[in-house]
Amino acid sequence: MEVIAAGKAVWADSAAGFYSGDGMIDPSRLDSPCYVIDRGLLRRNLEILRDVAERSGCRILLALKGFAAWSTFDLCREYLHGAAASSLHEARLAAEYFQKEVHLCAPAYRDDEMDAYLTLVDHIVFNSHTQWRRFRDPVLRAPRRIACGLRINPMHSEVKTKIYDPCAPGSRLGIAADQFRAEELEGITGLHFHTLCELNADSLARTLPAVETQFGEVIGRMRWMNFGGGHHITRPDYDRDLLCRLIRDFAGRYPNLETIYLEPGEAIALNTGFLVASVLDIVHNETDIAILDTSASAHMPDVLEMPYRPNITGAALPGEKKYTYRLAGPTCLAGDVIGDYSFDRPLEVGDRLVFGDMAHYTMVKNTMFNGINLPDIVLYDPDTDAYTLQRRFAYEDFKSRLS
Repeated sequence: MEVIAAGKAVWADSAAGFYSGDGMIDPSRLDSPCYVIDRGLLRRNLEILRDVAERSGCRILLALKGFAAWSTFDLCREYLHGAAASSLHEARLAAEYFQKEVHLCAPAYRDDEMDAYLTLVDHIVFNSHTQWRRFRDPVLRAPRRIACGLRINPMHSEVKTKIYDPCAPGSRLGIAADQFRAEELEGITGLHFHTLCELNADSLARTLPAVETQFGEVIGRMRWMNFGGGHHITRPDYDRDLLCRLIRDFAGRYPNLETIYLEPGEAIALNTGFLVASVLDIVHNETDIAILDTSASAHMPDVLEMPYRPNITGAALPGEKKYTYRLAGPTCLAGDVIGDYSFDRPLEVGDRLVFGDMAHYTMVKNTMFNGINLPDIVLYDPDTDAYTLQRRFAYEDFKSRLS
């Protein structure tokens, strides 16, 4: 790790920096491209989550599929109860660096990885009765006591983007009511459902009746429930009072329940990170196109998958300001386009652009497609105004992934 000193840079906005939660972050002090995680903003989200946990009585886990920057786990574990993993690598990371509860849930497990899981996890959720039957004996014989659960699918869709909807028709995720075998629950102490994605508490309010209508009798036999992720708890307009009320009321209807878990990933890192990028070239083909040193495809894939249009500090919708550009990445993918933005002044080669909300589902999903290097990972501490370089990638990182 090193602390980054000031360096020469230009920014597309006329200001000297961009406002973070607790001060002014100066992109001229950063190399490009780089992800910046603001520990002050992260702490603010964690304080909100701890308040929800205390008011509702639930336990909140960090879902590593959304945010797995382990250099921040020292902060996260001050506020959260553990981490949720979906693979062996995530489970190892949680056990090594989070060092609290480790929960595991995946569509299926490999035979040659189960022994390792049994040394790492505290909870394991099975996606089908066949998976439970396959691994029941080794799990129950494990030297460590492991709480076992089943993932259920209430077939109640709230997510509009089909690729992210766990309850879409034909979904492989969870056991639907007509496939559920209540007679095969020996050793099962909990149920897990995950039906949301970037949604408010009203979506959970509509989901819970579907869950209870189909699985209420089984819930009455369980000791814990996991309401999954997708709860946008730290979003400014999120109805946290409703969420707390829903959790308390649910627990009150099932006195056997000892614990209700939530496992948001995005809500933990929401609006806590940035991606600083630079203009490499400007070309014209019906519109002005700025080619950047960062890629939608490689560095922020949800821009293409979700899809969505990230905010850029100082920029606006096309045509709202005087100069409009299409921002595109440096890969050979024709569709590596971030979107169209307008600015107060013309962009120039070397200008810096700052993309907002780039902590979650960026570093965990990025690639080195085309051999394009990954952005640096930098932590910003507003208390000391220090930028700490956590990771810089190089040719060896690209080479070591291949053979």
